[in-house]
Amino acid sequence: ATVSKPGCTLEDAIENIDIGGPAMVRSAAKNWKDVAVLTDAAQYEGVLAELKNGAVSTATKFALAVAAFNRIAVYDGAISDYLSARNADGSKAEFPAQTNPRFVKLQDLRYGENPHQTAAFYRDMHPAPGSLVTARQLQGKELSYNNIADADAAWECVKSFDAGVSSATCVIVKHANPCGVAVGSNAAEAYAKAFKTDPTSAFGGIIAFNCELDAAGAALVAKQFVEVLMAPSFTPEALALFAAKPNTRVLKIALPSNGNLGRNAQDMKRVGSGLLIQSADNHELQISDLKVATLKQPTAEQLSDLMFAWKVAKYVKSNAIVFCAGGMTLGVGAGQMSRIDSARIASIKSENAGLSLVGSVVASDAFFPFRDGLDVVVDAGATCVIQPGGSMRDDEVIAAANERGIAMVLTGVRHFRH
Repeated sequence: ATVSKPGCTLEDAIENIDIGGPAMVRSAAKNWKDVAVLTDAAQYEGVLAELKNGAVSTATKFALAVAAFNRIAVYDGAISDYLSARNADGSKAEFPAQTNPRFVKLQDLRYGENPHQTAAFYRDMHPAPGSLVTARQLQGKELSYNNIADADAAWECVKSFDAGVSSATCVIVKHANPCGVAVGSNAAEAYAKAFKTDPTSAFGGIIAFNCELDAAGAALVAKQFVEVLMAPSFTPEALALFAAKPNTRVLKIALPSNGNLGRNAQDMKRVGSGLLIQSADNHELQISDLKVATLKQPTAEQLSDLMFAWKVAKYVKSNAIVFCAGGMTLGVGAGQMSRIDSARIASIKSENAGLSLVGSVVASDAFFPFRDGLDVVVDAGATCVIQPGGSMRDDEVIAAANERGIAMVLTGVRHFRH
């Protein structure tokens, strides 16, 4: 497309707006009872087959007309979106006065979030590489609405971690929240560590790897009940293990290349008769971004765990508290109205799993408004904290951290997730 070319100007875009083509397609589609209008090469085979049998059916001509009008609408919508997102001088306007989002249906779903709701799954007109809609299902039952929502949460989280030759990451998600995340030297180690965080919640969960899943890793995963399993690739031995579990949905998804995380540029959320649109939370924290706020400095090992914990916390529903150590989550507190309650739940989770929080690091997706939340995580055993900062009582919280003898770093970036 003209507008996708580097250096395309407003004048270039307008000059290349097609007038005659859409007009002819529209005219043909309007007269669909007498005209079969084809707008996609994928339609040729079916129409040719009908012609060989004598004539194109009325049902087919109507379907072709609908497809033609849809094609025109997409084209006109693309023009409208491009122009609406620009000013007369060609400069961009981030949020146009009117928007025309277009999606293509991939499949109807058995039901929605609950059995009494109807649902379907759609994709962007031009999906980003490495996104869930590009997945290929290798086996298993049809994906449900909740499977897709949870699989997206797991995949978005796992692909934010570096995939190296000697490094593997595993994310286990339940109800859109990570309940276990870990890095290891291979898939088996990463899964074993992630599963330890919360074995109870992992039952019937969605599991994602950012590495090839081999037989050793698959053998561990196969011991549990798994709804969806995702990885960039699988060895034949791993697939053979899951062939004995035909209900397990196995998805193959290529990781984004060239550092492109394949994320949406914008997020959309429906409200009553309205739509909220925002730029997506694609911020990637660097160690150089951290500001040490306390007298005590974090060690190199703690810094590594802090960066790990921060990545996980970004994908946990607010209020989010995540305890970590040694490249694995130890306790996850999610979705509570009080940050203190999230901290307590994370502590309880670790205790239930038999994991000690002594010497751990903790990530908070937003600032501590008072010192009480900090005291809870330190009482649980944390010796280093990562949080955005920005509270009116930052000085009080920093003083509390110094009083408790822990290290604390500030990111300057909040990761609310609702």
